[in-house]
Amino acid sequence: MNGIPRHALLLEDLPEVADWLTALLCQRFAGVQVAHAATLAAGHRHLDDGPSPQLALVDLGLPDGSGVELIARLSRQHPACTIVVTTLFADDAHVFPALRAGAHGYLLKDQPEERLGAALDGILRGEPPLSPSIARRLLRSFAEPPAPASAEAEKLTAREREVLVLVSKGCRLPELAEKLRISRHTVSDHLKSIYRKLNVNSRAEAALEAARLGLVASPR
Repeated sequence: MNGIPRHALLLEDLPEVADWLTALLCQRFAGVQVAHAATLAAGHRHLDDGPSPQLALVDLGLPDGSGVELIARLSRQHPACTIVVTTLFADDAHVFPALRAGAHGYLLKDQPEERLGAALDGILRGEPPLSPSIARRLLRSFAEPPAPASAEAEKLTAREREVLVLVSKGCRLPELAEKLRISRHTVSDHLKSIYRKLNVNSRAEAALEAARLGLVASPR
């Protein structure tokens, strides 16, 4: 991001938290216009009709889906936008899929406001906005070599690996079907097979397990 953002997008479903983050953005970035979306669908509508954001704060747990989906779209369509996750989730199953989808930072909303504000200030200096516990988690992930692929993982077909790579980038079922030029039913069958072979129960778990086994690139 070059200079103070003129337009920011805030994806947050809790009104009181949205008000707090909006005030924090306006305090740290003079003159910024903050567009608030309380649902994933509203976030997509803003990207369809609103101005291009230079900064986006994205919650992950939303009433109608995961913020990872919007992160992936922002990364594709607005590459100059700085994307920062703002959430309470600090586990690997949330951190790595969000970063893999294109997030540039990951801030926990339960840390002191001063620390959050300082992290936002650092964006203008080119510093990645990361909560300390998230930074430590990432450092540990790079220090640990990938585990050898399990017998189950080695049984993945070429098509299943394609699906898994796209899932790791935050793609959801309709987008998977479009990109792979197959039906949603076929995508669903591939996902069920992947879950069974990797012994997981969700897309987030599949993405995390794939990274751990070295089947997809490590998070940036």
